[in-house]
Amino acid sequence: MSPTSSSRRRTLTSGALAAVAALVAAGVQLSPAHAVPGRDAAIARAKANVARNADLFGFGAGQDLQTKDVVIDADGTQHVRFDRTYFGLPVIGGDLVVHQDAQGRLKDSSRARGHNPVVRSTVPTVPAKTTAAKALAAASGISSATSEPQLVVWAADGIARLAWQTTVSGLGKQGQPSGKVVVTDATTGEEIEQFDSEHEATGTGHSEYTGNVTLGTTLQANGQYALIDPARGHTTKDAHNLAAGSIKASSGTLYTDADDIWGDGKKFSTDRATAAVDAHANTAWTYDYYKNTFGRNGIKNDGKGATVFVHVGTNWDNAQWSDSCFCMMTGDGNGTTDPEQVDLDTMGHEMTHGVTSATANLRYSGESGGLNESTSDIFGTMVEWYANNSVDTPDYLFSDQSTPPWLRRFDKPSLDGSSADCWTKKVGQLDVHNSSGVGNHWFYLASEGSGTKTINGVTYNSPTCNGSTVGGIGNQKVAKIWYRALTVYMTSTTNYAGARTASLNAAKDLYGTGSAEYNAIAAAWSAVSVA
Repeated sequence: MSPTSSSRRRTLTSGALAAVAALVAAGVQLSPAHAVPGRDAAIARAKANVARNADLFGFGAGQDLQTKDVVIDADGTQHVRFDRTYFGLPVIGGDLVVHQDAQGRLKDSSRARGHNPVVRSTVPTVPAKTTAAKALAAASGISSATSEPQLVVWAADGIARLAWQTTVSGLGKQGQPSGKVVVTDATTGEEIEQFDSEHEATGTGHSEYTGNVTLGTTLQANGQYALIDPARGHTTKDAHNLAAGSIKASSGTLYTDADDIWGDGKKFSTDRATAAVDAHANTAWTYDYYKNTFGRNGIKNDGKGATVFVHVGTNWDNAQWSDSCFCMMTGDGNGTTDPEQVDLDTMGHEMTHGVTSATANLRYSGESGGLNESTSDIFGTMVEWYANNSVDTPDYLFSDQSTPPWLRRFDKPSLDGSSADCWTKKVGQLDVHNSSGVGNHWFYLASEGSGTKTINGVTYNSPTCNGSTVGGIGNQKVAKIWYRALTVYMTSTTNYAGARTASLNAAKDLYGTGSAEYNAIAAAWSAVSVA
């Protein structure tokens, strides 16, 4: 509100109130807008009941009612809920419910504390409201804050007075969209109350890959639910097929919904929220895996969530992480055989690229590039094991859901026709997605051992490059060792020989030199020809 418009209404004198009242619509506003005969009759009778019982409802000059809801019982009993205004200003705490029988006769009432607003005050100037917003932003830790002040009659505590109700929107401590509401006395400037404008919710998602899942969502001030995970801070958006190279953090549209039920659970779904369900849920599983396994609080270990974009590009059969926008981007597949790239291990893979960037920052070329990709494959797979989902059961087949039957596998990476099982001097010349095979093969051998075995219904047969027989120590121990190696010992130019040294240092730290774990890590590296 500009200073000019504010100066038109300085005090609540009788003349000024009449002028304000002239701006208020004479009729009752209905919500929702659909006209229903029984509903309309109930509203008219309820309004008449309020007028006839003005003392009971504290209804007097300058007041008006806005219909919020109508409930009609099977026996015809009517419950009409109203919000109250006072010369056009919302009365906070002035809401009421009229209970009446099928003929519209008053039976009872429910009234909030501010049912009889009598206000004597002065309308504040613009600086009074902006100061409150700045103070709230500073106190609440909301960055990049914008404020939306509104003049109201505050009567929630039974003492009616003019107040500024200011909504401050911005980014919270985890980088997620956040909002606070502060109410300040319009005359004294003192704070009356503050509260969150957005509330945590639990949505139901019908996913493409993991069945029916629970989603962390946020109930916004406008009554819509949004794919903003309040516990983890990540936000899921529709990229509207914008190319990956054009996406910024501000791109796309936040997913919102009226009933907090998302997606239809179909592959190649035409419901654009279905891919968002997988992306949102699987990002949460990834966050929880790192948090609960390693104590890592988000990608950068700073508690801030990332932005996840679905429907990136046109028939883009890929997914990627971007440091520049601190976001994950997922495509819709090739349009024929591969559906959306939002399955569990793929989302874990992409989020791990961010973890690697924030730690060892392995260069994305040569052997270090292969280690970068292998690290994402390893931890993406571990997210799948952590989730232990009954629909997408844990395995050592990377991206088997979105790229059936699999994109890469761990027991014998060369089965894809391009990846390396064993280290040679030429490994660094391969594409990083193929040189990663050495690291993936090492991880499988260290976890499960060599030879043939069936795990969760999948048969594996992992050879060794030196003809040895290797025993595994379980993937949880190996992942723990690899995480410490990544975050403590590896650097941007670490190669496979350096990775062996780093992981042995980590095994020594965690289990001791000469331990079964230390020896298994060494034997697995030797089994893929990394000495």
